[in-house]
Amino acid sequence: MLKRPVTPIVVERMTKVDTAWLRMDSPSNLMMILGVWIIKPGVSYKATCERIQERLLKYPRFGQRAQMDATGASWITDDDFKINRHVVRESLPASTKKNPQLALQERLGVLAMQPLDMRYPLWEFRLIERYDGGSALVVRIHHCIADGLALIAVTQSLVDGGLAPPKRRSKQSAISSWQAAEDWMQHTLIEPLTSVTVKALEAAGDGAAQAFGVLGEPRQVLESLLEKGISRGMSGSADAARLAYQVLRDGAALALMNDDSPTRLKGQPGLAKRVAWCQPIALDEVRAVGKALHCSINDVLLACVAGALGQYLRTHGDAVNGKEIRAMVPVNLRPMEQAYKLGNQFGLAPVVLPIGLENPLERVFEVRKRMGELKGSMQPLMAFALLAVAGVVVKPVQDAMLNLFSKKTTAVMTNVPGPRDKLTFCGSTLEQTLFWVPQSGTVGLGVSILSYGGGVQFGVISDTTLIPDPQAIIDQFAPEFERLSLLTLMLPWGE
Repeated sequence: MLKRPVTPIVVERMTKVDTAWLRMDSPSNLMMILGVWIIKPGVSYKATCERIQERLLKYPRFGQRAQMDATGASWITDDDFKINRHVVRESLPASTKKNPQLALQERLGVLAMQPLDMRYPLWEFRLIERYDGGSALVVRIHHCIADGLALIAVTQSLVDGGLAPPKRRSKQSAISSWQAAEDWMQHTLIEPLTSVTVKALEAAGDGAAQAFGVLGEPRQVLESLLEKGISRGMSGSADAARLAYQVLRDGAALALMNDDSPTRLKGQPGLAKRVAWCQPIALDEVRAVGKALHCSINDVLLACVAGALGQYLRTHGDAVNGKEIRAMVPVNLRPMEQAYKLGNQFGLAPVVLPIGLENPLERVFEVRKRMGELKGSMQPLMAFALLAVAGVVVKPVQDAMLNLFSKKTTAVMTNVPGPRDKLTFCGSTLEQTLFWVPQSGTVGLGVSILSYGGGVQFGVISDTTLIPDPQAIIDQFAPEFERLSLLTLMLPWGE
């Protein structure tokens, strides 16, 4: 007799922001965070499975699958969970032994375009047991599960010793001013702004799709939808009206940014990707240059990114003098002590990279100026609210909203601080840890910066139609930093 099928248990509704990420997959861009650990000496498949099952499944989300419905999505327990479905053994072709890094890069490019199976929890590890004298552990996790900061905290629970989730601070605990500010922004600004705008769009219904399809002016769309929501009794108070106005003003400011500079880095992406990375740069050297120039480490690194991209374009014969491009940079909106919590809690800040400035010193000071102008900006909060809106409107509206941002952005770039000391996994050392964030819409370039074990690692993922040779960009990072470092030493410090 056949067993009666078990009815799936709906654990919880997916948040609006996470729903937006779930629906954001496209043929050219899958919403997966892709990463790899280079481990020496090698580790076994059995030990890897045991470690992942023991540690990762303590987070219930990794035992749940995502299921979409007419009003959103839910997390549902996978009653048929099998660890060997999510931890897969792999090997690279024997013919690639002479250049294992290139072979791994090619394989990662293929995996970046392979969708995860929606019938199961949306994550996967692939272990290459024999790689360059050790092992390589590839991870693919759908962005709807969590953002990059949360996933770094979670994956670090896999290392030897396990980094347990930090305990919640008591009310009597001292809390820094920036953490207090983050908490205030989260509860006073993000949630009310998101709530008002989402309710307005829900009230507008499918007419929102027609508005985005017909109107060329995003401000008119926002005004129309917001008016419908507020007219149905959702303003509630003067504070709510003020918050609604902020959504309109700052949301329109994001939508009305000028389209980004036309370069070979932008265009209609294809259906293939490549990844690349360079050897780490000593973090102490980056810190020393920043201190000498009264710039942050982030300023120095972003200036190197701008220089590398500018030099890449010059080598292809492109005129870049005076040109700038815009990169969307994730901004954390959760208190750092809650980094281990899953879900997406980040906004997006538009960072302008002066790729047309060839002088490294001039470039780093311009980056410092631009980053200073972003301090106190509400735009990351507005981007978070708009992502929540995207999670409740019909799919054509979400696509239209994302396409607006794609026209104004050349790259997605993230800079994540990792552990200062190298970690171990199943008794072996994590020599390198790399990751790449997804791009949405028609954006075809992703740049990742990760500090780990005393070094700074640059990684690039690119659409092969637009940028077939991302290693050519990567190869410019170290020379750009060396030029900046040399010019810094040559400054007349004694005068």
